[in-house]
Amino acid sequence: MVLARFLPRGEQFFDYFHKAAANAAEAAHLLLDLVENYTNVERKVRKLRDLEHRGDEITHDIFNALNSTFVTPLDREDIRDLARELDNFVDFIEEAARRMYLYKIEAPSGRALVLARIISEQAESLVKAIPLLESAKQSEVVLQHTIEINRLENEADEELSQALAALYDGATDIPSLIKAIRWGELYQLLEDATDRAEDVADTLEAIVLKNA
Repeated sequence: MVLARFLPRGEQFFDYFHKAAANAAEAAHLLLDLVENYTNVERKVRKLRDLEHRGDEITHDIFNALNSTFVTPLDREDIRDLARELDNFVDFIEEAARRMYLYKIEAPSGRALVLARIISEQAESLVKAIPLLESAKQSEVVLQHTIEINRLENEADEELSQALAALYDGATDIPSLIKAIRWGELYQLLEDATDRAEDVADTLEAIVLKNA
């Protein structure tokens, strides 16, 4: 893999990716804290909104850097994809938390907690994998992290299937049906967030294989 230090200003992209991954991990951990400790909900959701805005700013900085850098350490399209997918990951995390607040969820369910933990674990793997892109010697370790992220996404798929299958049990009146519909949306958003982490992992894998 091409090392950033051999290319003019190339290291800035890795710095941006470190920041984006750290921002995503902070968002994922805050979502988990929200679900585990369902207090101060509005404050936590507001903080997640701030992290989502920070992610947008980092993505904007990456795109601006692309426009002003002649030689890049990775293919331009790979840089765009990785930036966009990290941003999408945070977007879905923030949206799931926002819906909990808007729907006035009394308390998160056990399945929501499982999905939030999966998202947090995926974010941890991303934080560990992305700094290793700078070194060809770490390619196998990056791939191990991407495999773990994909495995976790498969767990989330199964959790979503079980959650949706049981969702309408006992929903016999309008209020309970509305509650079931809202929880269905929340479960889907949480699972979608794990899909977005998988998108990041797939791009990381493609970058490693392309530059091996």
